[in-house]
Amino acid sequence: MKKIQMVDLQGQYQGIKNEVNDSIAEILDSSAFINGPHVHAFQKELEGYLGVKHVIPCANGTDALQICMMGLGLQPGDEVITADFTFAATVEVIALLNLTPVLVDVEPDTFNIDVKAVERAITPKTKAIVPVHLFGQCANMDALMDLAKKHDLYVIEDNAQAIGATYTSADGKKQKAGTIGHVASTSFFPSKNLGCYGDGGAIFTNDDELAHTLRGMVNHGMYTRYYHDVVGVNSRLDSIQAAVLRAKLPKLDTYNKRRWEAASKYSKAFQGQEHIVAPKIVCGCDDGQNVCDCHVFHQYTLKILNGKRDGLVQHLNDNNVPCGVYYPVPLHKQKAYADTRYNEADFPVTNQLVNEVISLPMHTELDDEQIQFITDLVIDFVNR
Repeated sequence: MKKIQMVDLQGQYQGIKNEVNDSIAEILDSSAFINGPHVHAFQKELEGYLGVKHVIPCANGTDALQICMMGLGLQPGDEVITADFTFAATVEVIALLNLTPVLVDVEPDTFNIDVKAVERAITPKTKAIVPVHLFGQCANMDALMDLAKKHDLYVIEDNAQAIGATYTSADGKKQKAGTIGHVASTSFFPSKNLGCYGDGGAIFTNDDELAHTLRGMVNHGMYTRYYHDVVGVNSRLDSIQAAVLRAKLPKLDTYNKRRWEAASKYSKAFQGQEHIVAPKIVCGCDDGQNVCDCHVFHQYTLKILNGKRDGLVQHLNDNNVPCGVYYPVPLHKQKAYADTRYNEADFPVTNQLVNEVISLPMHTELDDEQIQFITDLVIDFVNR
């Protein structure tokens, strides 16, 4: 059996090696390192894939989220509601802009933001909601957009983990994750479903005026060189990263299909295990017979119910199987974001999840032998 990795970027690279190497050589020869032809081509190709009017490439996913908030004109003191159970970047940019983060609990089965908790948290100071499409599956965008309309709020989708996922509204309309709210951010960090070989990110919107503002902001606020019309930052996707992303984008649906298939094999192995809860798939295609794009499994995350999660982490590591705990500490308990406004009684789900969740290896190169080895180890340990 080949070595099990949390993410096998080397294996994936072998399938696009020639295309990537040729493109990088071309960029080196042309020296068009910043805002070169590959960046503009990738922008147009991603717009076509997502069905969105505007893609604004930038340097990383954290910048993308921050620039979204800058472009919307949010002001210090404005409240922004987001999930307590997610990576810190989501709340980090809120704090950096001197906005007021308002953290709320998540759903126990999807791990996505709890709409009822969002509604309870809305005040006259609330200006935006940031749903995080955690682990590859969309939050309840129908309900969130209804709330936003009712209270005149912006919805900023944090789509760093769900590129390529499809959301089906109650009326049957299908949209790609990141194209439903007023604006969205994504990350192209190497381990993402669509990842480059360094840092990279992008912003999506269908709002022409907002897109114009954002395009200036990512480039020092310039539309004409040395004329600064808005306050901006230096956040650009470089040509080499764009070339890598161009090689991967036509394969994204295939990559996500492989993740789905691996997830289905995991879940089938865990059926009937009373101490193991496999990921819930909202669209209902969780019988292993159908391949859907409603969940793209950036992570495959279990809940371990019998208090053995930490022991399982050690057991897997002892057997050379990597795993992850995403996330071990809620944001409201992090030193940087602790606030007397928060009441522990408001976070029962998050406070439980941090003691139960464990993410298993998930990538496009997983094979049946590896999955069998991993699931056998998990089941054996949990049932001891």
